[in-house]
Amino acid sequence: MDNPFVFVMFFGLLLTLGHVVPQAESRAFFVFGDSLVDNGNNNYLVTTARADAYPYGIDYPTHRATGRFSNGLNIPDLISEQLGSEPTLPYLSPELTGQKLLVGANFASAGIGILNDTGIQFINIIRISRQLQYFQQYQQRVSALIGPEQTQRLVNEALVLMTLGGNDFVNNYFLVPFSARSRQFALPDYVVYLISEYQKILLRLYELGARRVLVTGTGPLGCVPAELAQHSRAGECAVELQRAAALFNPQLVQMLNGLNAELGSDVFIAANAYEMHMDWISNPRAYGSLLWPRTVQRNRTLHHSIEPVPEPGRFRVLGSIPSIRES
Repeated sequence: MDNPFVFVMFFGLLLTLGHVVPQAESRAFFVFGDSLVDNGNNNYLVTTARADAYPYGIDYPTHRATGRFSNGLNIPDLISEQLGSEPTLPYLSPELTGQKLLVGANFASAGIGILNDTGIQFINIIRISRQLQYFQQYQQRVSALIGPEQTQRLVNEALVLMTLGGNDFVNNYFLVPFSARSRQFALPDYVVYLISEYQKILLRLYELGARRVLVTGTGPLGCVPAELAQHSRAGECAVELQRAAALFNPQLVQMLNGLNAELGSDVFIAANAYEMHMDWISNPRAYGSLLWPRTVQRNRTLHHSIEPVPEPGRFRVLGSIPSIRES
C-alpha cells in the first residue's frame, strides 16, 4: 500500500464499506470506471492509454507493470483484500474463466468518462456503455456455469465500485483551450449535463442487477500530479479544475440521494474522494512522510510523481499519473 493517494482513499472507503457490505460471507466484486480502478484491461487493447511499462508496478509484488495506473496495488485490490477475496481479474483477461468468474470482474478502462467523447485521443478504450454491455455478457457466461437464479443472486449481493467523472474534465472540457465542450457549455451547465448523463448510467447498472454500489466522487482535480506538472509553479492547485470538482461532487451526492429515494432503497453510496485526498495534501506528515512532487519525462510524455524525503542514498517513486499532453 505504497501509493499515498491510494492509501488515503482506501481508508476512507473502508469506513464506507462498513455501511455497504456485511462482513459475514465473501461475495463477488465488480469494478467499473477509469484509470483509477483499471487493473489491466487496456493491456489487451491497441490504445495509448497504457500502464504496461516502468515506472508503473515498481512496488507491486512482482515489481513489474501490470496495467494498473499505480506504482503497486490499486483501490480495487485493497477492497478485495478487505472483502477477504482474491483480486478481480480484468474482464478481457483470458484467465477469467470457470470458477474465477464467481469472484467478479473488473471492467474498468483508463481514459474513459461519463461522456462518449471523453478520451477520444486515446483511440481505443472501453467506454462505460461498453463496460455495461460486458457486464451483461458476464452474467450470461456465469448463468451457463451456475444457472440464472444463482447468477442473479450473485450479482444482487455483490459489491460494485463505480469511479467516473475526472476524465470528463481533465481529458475533455479542459483538455485544450476552447475545447468543443467548453464552447458548448459554461462550466456549471456542463456539470449539470454530466450529472444527468451519469444518472442514466447508474440506472442502467441497477437494471442489470447491481444493488450495492459504491460511487466515488472526483478527487481534487487541480492537485493531481499531471496537472501540477503542467500548470503549477509553486505547488498550487489549478483553480478551475478545483472549481469543477467543487461543483461536481455535491451534485453527484444529491443525484444519488434522489435515485435512492426513487428506488426506495440505499443502493448507491457516495464516497467523498475529494475530502480524503485534500486531507492528505493539506497534512502529509500525518501519513508518515514529508512528500514533494517531481516531474519526469518518458516517451515524450510528462509524468508527475510524489516522492518521500529520501533515506541516504535511496530514492523511491510512489506513483505517477501520465499526462496526455506532449512536452
